[in-house]
Amino acid sequence: MTPPRKLHIKSYGCQMNAYDAQRMVDTLAPEGFVETASVDDADLVILNTCHIREKASEKVYSELGRLRAVKDEAARKGRHMNIAVAGCVAQAEGSEIIRRAPVVDVVVGPQSYHHLPQLLARAKSHGRALETEFPVEDKFGFLPAPRPDAIRARGISSFVTVQEGCDKFCTFCVVPYTRGAEVSRPVAKIVDDVRRLADNGVREITLIGQNVNAYHGEGPDGRTWSLGTLLRRVAEIPGIVRLRYSTSHPRDVDETLIDAHRDLPALMPFVHLPVQSGSDRILAAMNRKHTVSNYRRVIDRFRAARQDIAFSSDFIVGFPGEAEEDFLATLALISQIGYAGAYSFKYSPRPGTPAADMQEMVSAAEMDERLVRLQELIDSQQSAFNAAAIGNTVDVLFERAARNPGQIVGRTAYLQPAHVMASPDIIGQVLPVTIASLERYSLLGELATSAQAQGAPATFSPMTTSQMTTGA
Repeated sequence: MTPPRKLHIKSYGCQMNAYDAQRMVDTLAPEGFVETASVDDADLVILNTCHIREKASEKVYSELGRLRAVKDEAARKGRHMNIAVAGCVAQAEGSEIIRRAPVVDVVVGPQSYHHLPQLLARAKSHGRALETEFPVEDKFGFLPAPRPDAIRARGISSFVTVQEGCDKFCTFCVVPYTRGAEVSRPVAKIVDDVRRLADNGVREITLIGQNVNAYHGEGPDGRTWSLGTLLRRVAEIPGIVRLRYSTSHPRDVDETLIDAHRDLPALMPFVHLPVQSGSDRILAAMNRKHTVSNYRRVIDRFRAARQDIAFSSDFIVGFPGEAEEDFLATLALISQIGYAGAYSFKYSPRPGTPAADMQEMVSAAEMDERLVRLQELIDSQQSAFNAAAIGNTVDVLFERAARNPGQIVGRTAYLQPAHVMASPDIIGQVLPVTIASLERYSLLGELATSAQAQGAPATFSPMTTSQMTTGA
């Protein structure tokens, strides 16, 4: 019997890349590959790259430099190692990677990783690095179904891609160039994926896409379905107790999505809705296609549909031309909305994007200072939001054993980690937990008794904006 070959994947960046890494594992499993956590004994190493953050390409080349030494050591021991670069950096700079890094055997973009077995075979026969073509129509090409044991090993929460690409062309963003135009998967294929996951123990599904609420897939009735309509269908699948989706664009929030939050108990009341800036002038320069008032109205529509809903967002500080008054407008918006969390970054130019050619750059020192101020405000809101859970009974979906012996960890509806002392038998269940204390960003509590569960709401209401801002 041929021993299995070992596969090590290092992923950078977004949820989509994490999902893509899992599907690469599924694609290569029929070829005899099994995952390993160690790069040193791997027969194939894949760098699954992201082009969003600053100096993304240089980080890849730095990692390839380290892998060259590992590959050389393997060769001295008589073992051949292949190295592949996948993802958005591969899409954007495939030829340059081959030129600069002879250690690489295969370069494959995010639309084409299901061709990995053929590419590896071709690289072996040619004896040199190969780069794929990246046809948009191939974006959702054939992928083998995940093995049941692989699904179970990944736990009780899973991502499912429903949409890929973006047509918005924000001036700072490279995604439309590396992931291509918006394409949506047919409803039937998504339902098949979710049903398979549910049959193998998955209890929580997060539908993902670069612009997930732009979903416009073909439904079984032959019509185009929206994300809200898709969520209703997925909520009907037995075994799925929680639904989420990410990442959304404010312009694509329609009434079917708002109504889904009103009507579906399985759809969690936590929405990640990036705004990027609180200044209309900067939003126009970013080509975000919404204004601050548009964004506020979307938030108001969600809150009218479900009072316990909470929000996270993305913010960029120091976008070219951002003046102090623009930044103050962003702080004002944060204070007005009140967030349970957020991701915030200093602007960094992405080659090939319109913003990279803008001249009115904000100094590095000013960006640093603004980022600190913004993060202090967000952190104060998040801390107040988390503290509001203390003394309340909340629903927790338990996921795995925690680091401390005897402790099990799960997540609330708002993705807060919650720890209890309990048997591993509760993994995969949604149970009420009475929160006793807060440790950094984690909630500590105990399983609620029947009387506690009946006498308290299963979720707590998010804090008001004023409470988040003041810490009251």
